[in-house]
Amino acid sequence: MNLMFPIYFPRDCRFQDLSSVLEPGRPAKTDKPAILDDAIRVLNQLKNEVQELKETNEKLLEEIKSLKAEKTELREEKLMLKADKEKMEQQLKTLALPTSGFMPTYPAAYHAAANKIPFFPGYGLMPMWHYLPPAACDTSRDHELRPPAA
Repeated sequence: MNLMFPIYFPRDCRFQDLSSVLEPGRPAKTDKPAILDDAIRVLNQLKNEVQELKETNEKLLEEIKSLKAEKTELREEKLMLKADKEKMEQQLKTLALPTSGFMPTYPAAYHAAANKIPFFPGYGLMPMWHYLPPAACDTSRDHELRPPAA
């Protein structure tokens, strides 16, 4: 019998495999109680981590529920605001005066007699530039089209 090479039983190989998994990068321990102590320590750490993750998951699920409820409330509020907006637009359309041109007509009291100049109280100082087309209001080429007088 050759005693130079130790005989390993499958159980011993499993302890060495367990030791190398528990502390990768370090040399495998051969002491079975130390390997079992390390395994118990790692399992307890994993149990604590699992418990913490479960608690975090529960908190996140509660937050998701509250956010969904808030989202539903905001959608309802948006629909109510949209309905209010449409209602106000309808009211504005009913209040808008029909316009037939640029200048409204005045009652007969303001029309001039045959020999008098007509009097329009609202047109005296009213600016009329906003009735001009946009091309006429463009002043970007005034220096070319209308040179300054000397």
